[in-house]
Amino acid sequence: MPKQIDHEAYRLELARKAAPLFSERGYSGLGMRQVAEALGLSKSALYHYFPTKKSLFLACTETVMTEMTAGGDTGPALQGPTPQDPGTALIDFARSLEPGFASEMSLLFDYLRGKTATEIADDPAMQLANDHLRRHVEGLVGGEAADSALCLLMGALLMRHFTGGTLDYETLLPALRKLG
Repeated sequence: MPKQIDHEAYRLELARKAAPLFSERGYSGLGMRQVAEALGLSKSALYHYFPTKKSLFLACTETVMTEMTAGGDTGPALQGPTPQDPGTALIDFARSLEPGFASEMSLLFDYLRGKTATEIADDPAMQLANDHLRRHVEGLVGGEAADSALCLLMGALLMRHFTGGTLDYETLLPALRKLG
């Protein structure tokens, strides 16, 4: 009797395993043949599940964003209870993002290279990532403050990176309190 395969579960598992490859090698530095080899598949088997590199990247984006916001839309994907204070919750979420932030930003800018603002806004992977992040931050700080808080979050992560981690997250608290 032939082995029964849950194709959607297998597809998601392939995307989960391929995501680190994009982070390590960049979007333009990674081909479908390299992904297939790294995953132990034939190129045709990989193309069965993902007809293009862009479709694979979108699936990888979905798995990464789902795992990143695994605490649901009401709390960060962290151990322990969600803090009551929205500012503290946002800072905790920023801390959870920081370890992979530099490689993710490198990948993001590589992926977006040469695209116009309209192409970026219309890109399914960008829409998916932005929607996940916005919903998650909205769950932390509320709907009216979500866009401002998301800007502070991304700015803080960039500045932490640019200053070698010397910027203290707590410098955000006065601005976060003004949002609420």
